[in-house]
Amino acid sequence: MAGRLEQVHRMLAAQEQTVAVAESVTGGLLAAALTSTAGASATFRGGLVVYATDLKARLAGVSESLLAEQGAVAPQVALELARGVRERLSASWGVGVTGVAGPEPQDGKPVGTVFLSVVGPGPDAGIESVSELNLHGDRNMIRVQIVEQAVALLAGAVSHVNRAL
Repeated sequence: MAGRLEQVHRMLAAQEQTVAVAESVTGGLLAAALTSTAGASATFRGGLVVYATDLKARLAGVSESLLAEQGAVAPQVALELARGVRERLSASWGVGVTGVAGPEPQDGKPVGTVFLSVVGPGPDAGIESVSELNLHGDRNMIRVQIVEQAVALLAGAVSHVNRAL
């Protein structure tokens, strides 16, 4: 994963862009991964660890009615996390992560259900994508897989936009 992290930072730096993350299920692991690369301070703005549901609304701007209706593990929640962190931390790109690592289901969602979102600049109206993952393994394995998939999603989106510019 180190190579992919370096690639993300190089692509962001080439376009003078930055990234910020709002993560729940990963509890800061994504931010830790993104800052493990030397020189990350040029492209990583920061992150919000919004593990508690109320913090998703208060800190990241997720709609309280959305959280009440769909729970914290939903595609629209991941999207609003990405939008909110991008705006609040003044980043070019926002990444939102929410899901269930276990050991118990949450909000009616089984362990391994994860939603990732990337929001960023691009031709026309910009990029907004949400991916659903259904992961297997123990809690730690699921969290590591989430980080790997979030970095891959971000790399793909940044690469796509850079090719289009």
